[in-house]
Amino acid sequence: MIYNLDKINEMAEGDEDFINSVISVFLEEVPQDLSDLEIALAEGNHEKVYQLAHKIKPNVDLLGMEQTREAALQIETLGKNAANMSEIEKVFPVLKTDIQQVVSELKKDFPA
Repeated sequence: MIYNLDKINEMAEGDEDFINSVISVFLEEVPQDLSDLEIALAEGNHEKVYQLAHKIKPNVDLLGMEQTREAALQIETLGKNAANMSEIEKVFPVLKTDIQQVVSELKKDFPA
């Protein structure tokens, strides 16, 4: 398991609906953001890469996904600085793999 609900549990103070809501939003938004990020990379759109990585970062942070947060931060910074796309493309697979794994785990752990 590469996610950790400690932060959410602390914020929720026992409110199961809140926890389910946060997870639901993650499952709805983050895979779409990841897909959009992949398209922005293919298009060489630094601004969009920056914006999407910036949007993904707090979501993965909320789930205690440190490695994934680091990858998102790195992509965000590279996008903001208009770095060579090949640099961003080296980091992207880590982000993509982690998010896909967590989405799969969350769907098992929190069936709708």
